[in-house]
Amino acid sequence: MIRNLALVAALLPAAAAADELGTLNPDEMSLERMHENVRRGQTDMMSCAAGYGLTKQGTHAPARETFEACAEAGYPGAMTWMGHMDQNGLAGSYDPHRAADWNRRAAEAGDPVGQLNHGLDLLRGWGTARDEAAGRAMIDRAAEAGLATAERVRDAGYDPEEATPDADSWRYAPLF
Repeated sequence: MIRNLALVAALLPAAAAADELGTLNPDEMSLERMHENVRRGQTDMMSCAAGYGLTKQGTHAPARETFEACAEAGYPGAMTWMGHMDQNGLAGSYDPHRAADWNRRAAEAGDPVGQLNHGLDLLRGWGTARDEAAGRAMIDRAAEAGLATAERVRDAGYDPEEATPDADSWRYAPLF
């Protein structure tokens, strides 16, 4: 027993010395760590996905920062989330034009959710010029990719209410 205590005591200074070389057992998988990774310019898939957890826990400012960095780095899923953040004024202002632009960028990057959202924006004329033909074509692309909500919207005659039945109608009134 005393021998074991002596061994532990001998190892303690070695553990302390390891701190000079780096952090022992670093916080690698928390949402906060993923957000910090993004702040340091590491926009890898895991760090970008953490934005979802951040926004779901209600910490919208770090979620917005995470999604914006990842969207600018080319992650289409983060672009759709930026559209959501701007559409709802989460950790920023309510901005239909900016939300519609993020949806367009996600659609152009090939994201089916972005295609659906951009198609709905075009159908409604929300945040962008109204263009029903382009909106229907964009929803068709999302449906062809297998997005169930896009299939439902298409099958309902391109009725946006099929995608957002509980939305506040005022929100989607044409802006121009």
